[in-house]
Amino acid sequence: MTEINLEEEKKALTREYKELLRISYQTLTPEDKKLIRKAFDVAVDAHKDQRRKSGEAYIFHPIGVAKIVASEIGLGPTAIAAALLHDVVEDTPITIEDIEKQFNPKIAQLVEGLTKISQVKKDMNISMQAENFRKMLLTLNDDVRVILIKIADRLHNMQTMDSMPDYKQVKIASETLYIYAPLAHRLGLYNIKTKLEDLGLKYTEPIVFNDIVSKIKDTKEEQDEYIKLVSDVLKKTLNEEGIDYIIKGRPKSIYSIRRKMQAQNVTFDEVYDKFALRIIYKSNPHDEKFLAWKIYSIVTDHYRPSPSRLRDWISSPKSTGYEALHITVMGPKGRWVEIQVRSERMDEIAEKGYAAHYKYKQGVAEENGLDVWLNLLKEALENSETNAVDFVEDFKMNLYAKEIFVFTPKGEIKSLPKGATSLDFAFSIHSEIGIKTRGTRVNGKLVQLNHELKSGDQIEVITSPNQKPTINWLDYVTTSRAKNKIRNVLNEDTKKIAEEGKELLTRKLKHLKIILSEAVINELVNFFKLKTSLDLFYRMGIGAIENQQLKDYAAQKSNTLINFFKNKIKRSPSSAPEDIHKQELSSNYDLLVFGKEQDRLDYKLSSCCNPIPGDDVFGFVTINEGIKIHKKDCPNAIAMQSNYAYRIMQAKWIDSSQQEFKAILKITGMDTLGLTNELTKVISNQMHVNIQSISLSGDAGIFNGQVTVVVQNNTFLKKLMDNIKKIDGIEKVTRVYKN
Repeated sequence: MTEINLEEEKKALTREYKELLRISYQTLTPEDKKLIRKAFDVAVDAHKDQRRKSGEAYIFHPIGVAKIVASEIGLGPTAIAAALLHDVVEDTPITIEDIEKQFNPKIAQLVEGLTKISQVKKDMNISMQAENFRKMLLTLNDDVRVILIKIADRLHNMQTMDSMPDYKQVKIASETLYIYAPLAHRLGLYNIKTKLEDLGLKYTEPIVFNDIVSKIKDTKEEQDEYIKLVSDVLKKTLNEEGIDYIIKGRPKSIYSIRRKMQAQNVTFDEVYDKFALRIIYKSNPHDEKFLAWKIYSIVTDHYRPSPSRLRDWISSPKSTGYEALHITVMGPKGRWVEIQVRSERMDEIAEKGYAAHYKYKQGVAEENGLDVWLNLLKEALENSETNAVDFVEDFKMNLYAKEIFVFTPKGEIKSLPKGATSLDFAFSIHSEIGIKTRGTRVNGKLVQLNHELKSGDQIEVITSPNQKPTINWLDYVTTSRAKNKIRNVLNEDTKKIAEEGKELLTRKLKHLKIILSEAVINELVNFFKLKTSLDLFYRMGIGAIENQQLKDYAAQKSNTLINFFKNKIKRSPSSAPEDIHKQELSSNYDLLVFGKEQDRLDYKLSSCCNPIPGDDVFGFVTINEGIKIHKKDCPNAIAMQSNYAYRIMQAKWIDSSQQEFKAILKITGMDTLGLTNELTKVISNQMHVNIQSISLSGDAGIFNGQVTVVVQNNTFLKKLMDNIKKIDGIEKVTRVYKN
């Protein structure tokens, strides 16, 4: 490299540094500038011998990231300094201890968080996979700014990816669309989200991207003319009313146009709302809402609004902090136009996310203010027991989810993801309320627990101290918070029943002159063709193992011993007793099903992780070998999930004892006084069985009844039928096999 080029580079560095200070969103004090200057000098020196693939000096990357952090995300000097230093520990001899000595513990902590993320990436030798992403989110417990700087780092990498090989571009871009764009959206960084999505599309679908870009250019003149037509009409009245405002025409992002074309199966020309008009007005805090509705009134005086497409994010801001009024009106030439109304304050919050909140909340320190952000995402990390693949899927679902706003009986407003159910609402109030939910009323009407909520619904939760979640509840909820809590309770219940089952088994074996030991437990697990001792004790606890079966085991055990001694005495060459440890698992107990509908499909077990019945598994659709089953903690699972998410199928083993089944019983007898009461007492109180529906009738002294109950297995159902038969006056109890 020639001397002149190095000289040019130095000049460019000076320019970049000055621009970094100039564009900072927060006002920088002389001390702040000193801190940033020091970080800048350390970074320049540390990276002096490094170059990027494009040949450019590496230092331009940390500066680019710091500019995004300072201007577009709007963070303060601590985060700007950390952004400048974010790669020094990873790429140069400087250590975290050096940074702490030269700067302060806060900057060292941020740099360490960013280094941790990068190291995870290198160790795993794969791109941004599920476990990696989870670890990245766990750094939130240190400081959310780690994630914000990481998003800025990703944006800068996406903007400067041209000199990379194709396959790397596609991988990084897919990862960006998979995780970083929704994360930026959830944090209220709409500008960054849009840039990440557009750049993601540019590298994953370059032909589509370039086609839309060229069409936008072709139609720009016509769009500008249309925007002017609408603006001129509105400006006249807005000026007459003395409102201080500006009107901007904002083209829709390339990614959102592409998504609309796909969703509605239309061409570029058929996408009508390719742009939105934004009216940004000046206002003091007191008049903000009043002026927004005044502007609404002016807009709708000129153009007819679509009532179903009015969005009032001012009265109920989104949980990201976004506030605005969105009005869709029928503009000239019969075209729908979206008009967004925002005050200057709302506009800044929409552009900068939470950083702008603190500018308007005087006296709130940056550190304290960011706690709000922290709480937004901490909930998703509450239960670290779930495996990485489920974790990412749950987390992403909640990131992408649009919001609905619902009310408590007292009229308090709550925000939930779109698609949330009435049971999700119960868990969102408090997990204890969720667990004890017996029923829910929506707008005064009793509804099912899986009833999907709509904005504006008012929900009342009916609780009962005896209520407990069942395995079916996992299908009734969509939020990860509710799922995690239900899973925890189900696991606790299983353990509790198993403990009782173990005591019962010990007593029953004692009668058969057998002492419960580890060897006996192993033999019983094999004898009943189960997987673990927990299964054995659980089945015992719910009454799925009968006395006769234990007697059969005892008989087999003594026969094995007698045969063993007989063989010893005879000194027969084939003296090995039958090895009951090698009995195969019975398919009656374990069945593999796929997807929400629990379909039964052909599959093969993969050899890389050798799953067995009971393991947490998923199906992977291969090109030549059909569906292959992998354990969720298989070494290859994370790579498959990130790179081929569309080929993953939900799969699970069904264990016959842990499932709940519906059974219909037909009961006949003599119609005597108190029979109905006696019947429900036996079913609900004695047997603790859930009655799903009941219809009873008496006619000329004959009693007829049909009861639908939910039971865990056939053994339990037989026991229930026997107990019903014992009721005085009952003649016959039969099971009906169709509705």
